[in-house]
Formats: sequence, structure tokens, C-alpha cells
Amino acid sequence: MHANKQRIYIAGHNGMVGSALIRQLQHLENIELVTCSHQQLDLTRQADVEDFFQQEAIDQVYRAAAKVGGIHANNTYPAEFIYANLMMECNIIHAAHQAGVQKLLFLGSSCIYPKLAEQPMREDALLTGTLESTNEPYAIAKIAGIKLCESYNRQYRRDYRSVMPTNLYGPYDNFHPENSHVIPAMMRRFHEAKCQSDKEVIVWGTGIPMREFLHVDDMAAASVYVMELDDVTYRQHTAPMLSHINVGSGVDCTIRELAESVARAVGFEGELVFDASKPDGTPRKLLDVSRLKNLGWQASVTLEKGLRDTYAWFLQNESLYRK
Repeated sequence: MHANKQRIYIAGHNGMVGSALIRQLQHLENIELVTCSHQQLDLTRQADVEDFFQQEAIDQVYRAAAKVGGIHANNTYPAEFIYANLMMECNIIHAAHQAGVQKLLFLGSSCIYPKLAEQPMREDALLTGTLESTNEPYAIAKIAGIKLCESYNRQYRRDYRSVMPTNLYGPYDNFHPENSHVIPAMMRRFHEAKCQSDKEVIVWGTGIPMREFLHVDDMAAASVYVMELDDVTYRQHTAPMLSHINVGSGVDCTIRELAESVARAVGFEGELVFDASKPDGTPRKLLDVSRLKNLGWQASVTLEKGLRDTYAWFLQNESLYRK
């Protein structure tokens, strides 16, 4: 019945990026989405992953499965982060190859670039300097994923591509008070402050560092766009040996501007107090997205609209985040 349908496996479909990929792909014709929960398939178990690929007759893979967390989690559980991420990507990429899957997209992270990389960070900055120490194990796993894809392309002429997103936010983000990234953490704190009629919210750091953010629906759109590029076009823009492409908005803002934008989206009207005794982190992190722009894609969701939409989703799903 499905002889002419492309069977597309989304690894990590319940996560923020995986669920956005499903929203992006589910309306396309002649495709059949294949998903499998962690309870059904442990991606760190090689034999189980190989069996899954042999049984499912997959045509394409979007590899969005990853163990992720903020600075605190990365610092506290480095062994779990490097082990789980290495095992998942090795098992999926190798099993896909063994099962004859020709097209695969690997989703990485901007933390692959050196701590002191020139801004904005270009793809060829990879492996030119020392990584940020707090998330080095996670970054090394992501770099290994890029090199796995490159190696299978070189040796077996596979078409395995890699995209490196900037800081993502949106529906299905993690709004945990300690383990979440900056946007969901701020959103939850400002929401609770609004509900409690607090007069002020304290924000860590000076507010001066600059960061780039991309709505996860833009990330999913870019991923499908890169996956669907014809082989000649893709190779022209990624040769020689640069198999990965940065995905970002190309625009950054200060943490102060971000906090003000989140406060507006939430409707918190109190004062924002910046605690300069707390660490700021890297002064600036911005991806050079000129390669993707030259390929014909750029982000369309503004930060203001993305924050409003994310807050609306948070309100509808707030019960998920009650401790």
C-alpha cells in the first residue's frame, strides 16, 4: 500500500526539535512518518537499533535524538552526556548505513565551535581551538557525529548531512527552574513573578553579553530545506569536507534586551534587576549563516512573535511543568 511513500524516521520525535520536525513534515504528500518512543526503543542499544532499521524499511532519517541540558546538567553529569550522545549517534548512523538508508540529517549544536572562535562563527572554525570546558563532553559527541557523517559519505558515498543550530526555543522546551536554558528559565520566572504580583525579578549577570536565538519551527523548516537540496547544490556549498551547515537567525541581542522582550511577552510589568556579581559567560555567540542564506533559506519567525507564541504554548501546557 505504501510502495511509493518515503518512510521518514524521526529519531527523538518527542523532544522540542523532533516534535517541530513532525509538525513540518506531516503535511507533505507521499511520506510516512516513522516514530518510536524511548520506552519502545533504547537508542543506546546497538542490536535493538539495528533490528529496528532492518524491520522498518526506512528511506530517510532525521537524527534529532540527544541527551541535552544546561550548564548545570552538563557540569554535573559529563559521563552520561558523552556516553548517551555518542552511543545514540553511532548506533543510528551505522544501522542506517547497514540498512541501505542513503539520506540522513544529523542535528548538532553550536557548542562544537571553539570557546574563543571569531564572531560570527563560520563552519570552518570547527577544530581550530579549545572548546568551552563546561560542555566539552557534549560538544565532542556532536563533533563525532559530524565526522561520522563525513566518513560514511567518503567511504560509502552516502548522503549524510549535518546542521548546527544556534540557541533554540519554542513549544516542548524544558521549563524546569534549574535545568533549563535562558529563554524558558526567564519565561517561567517572569510568569511566576506576574502571578505573585512581584515588584521585581533578578536576572543573573550584567545583561551585556549577546546571544542569538532561533524558533524551533524555523529550525525544523531549515532542516527539511537542507535535507531536500539536490546533491550537486549541497556539495557545491559544503566542499571540501565541510559537511555541516550553520542554522541561525543571523541576528543577536543583549541578555538585557532578551529579558525585556520576555517580560513583554509574559506581561510582567515589574522591574528587571541585573545581578552583576553573577557570571556573564561568553561575551558574544553568533553563527555566521551566510552559507545557508546563499543556499536560499533564512529565518522568518521574529524573536517577539516567537516569544509570544512560546508563552501561549506554556500557558496551555503549564500543568506539565508543575513540580
